[in-house]
Amino acid sequence: MDDQIRMRLKGVQLYEELGNAGIVCLRCGISRPTLRKWWTCYQAMGIDGLQEKSRRPNSSPLQKVLPIRVQLISDLRNRKLGHRRIQNELKRLHDISFSTATIHKVLERLEKQYLKHKRTFRKHTIRYSRPVPGDRVQMDVCKIATGIYQYTAIDDCSRYKALRLYSRRTTDNTMDFFDVVIEEMPFAIQRIQTDRGREIFATQFQKRLLEWGIKFRPIKPGSPYLNGKVERSQRTDLDEFYSTINLKDSNLHALLVEWQHYYNWDRPHSSLRGKTPIERLNEYSDKTPLREEVAAKFDPSKERIQEQSYRDELALRKLK
Repeated sequence: MDDQIRMRLKGVQLYEELGNAGIVCLRCGISRPTLRKWWTCYQAMGIDGLQEKSRRPNSSPLQKVLPIRVQLISDLRNRKLGHRRIQNELKRLHDISFSTATIHKVLERLEKQYLKHKRTFRKHTIRYSRPVPGDRVQMDVCKIATGIYQYTAIDDCSRYKALRLYSRRTTDNTMDFFDVVIEEMPFAIQRIQTDRGREIFATQFQKRLLEWGIKFRPIKPGSPYLNGKVERSQRTDLDEFYSTINLKDSNLHALLVEWQHYYNWDRPHSSLRGKTPIERLNEYSDKTPLREEVAAKFDPSKERIQEQSYRDELALRKLK
C-alpha cells in the first residue's frame, strides 16, 4: 500500500471513529468534498476505491483527427490554403467540420503551421466597399485553360457572384453573360466595373448597358487592384474549385454552377466577418434600392460610348 492510499484510508477511518467531518478535514488538511469523495468510493469499492483515478477527459478534440484526416489536412495545406480555407474545403469536399484551432494544432504537429507567401507591399492603397448591393459590380474574364474562359461578375458590397464558362472571349459571349448576370443577381445593378478588354468595350455591349440604365465604369490601364474583388474571387476559384476537378469532365459547367451556389450560400468570407454573401444581402435588404428607383436616377445624357484606348478616351474628355 503506497503512502497516498494509506493517508486516504487514515482519513476515512478517522471519520468513522469521530463522525465529525469538520475535525477530520482540519486534521488531514483536506476539504469536505474531498473527504466525501473518499468516503463514497471506500463504501462502494473498499481500499480499491481509494486509488488515484485517471483524469483523462471523456472527450478530446484531437481524438477525432484520425490519421486519414490528418492526411487530408496535409494535402490541403500542400495546395497553399490557409486555416480558414482548409476548414471550408473539409466541409465542402468531405463533410468534416473542424475548428480552425484544431486545424492549427494538426498543422503544428506536422510543422506546417505557417504559409510563407511573399506579399507585395503597395503604398497608399485604400481599400473600399460600396454601401449597398448593386452599387458596383466588378466583371472580368479569366483564362482557365486552352478553350476554357471563365466570365466572372461579383458584387462589391455583398460578394455575391455569377460565373459561366465559354470557349472564347467574344462580344457575343459577353452579351450572353450579361443576360446571366441580370437574371441571377438578386438586386438592381447600378454600375459595371471592368478592365479594358476588347470584348467588353464593344459598342453593342455598351448600348445594352444604356438600355438597362447601368453605368459603365472601366478602370485605367495597369491597375488591376482597382478590380481587386473580382481578381481575388478568381484566385479563390483556381485554388479551391479548379484544383479539385478534372477540366475535361463533361459535367464541368454543372460543377461550376454547384460551386457558384456554394460560394454564394455556404462559404463564409473573412472580408464579411465570417458571413456568407447571401447573409450579407439579407443584412442590407432594407437599404438595397429597387430597379425602379435605380432607373429613375439614371441620366442617359451623362453617359456615352467609351473608347477602349485610354489615351483616346482622355483626349475626348478634354474636348468637353
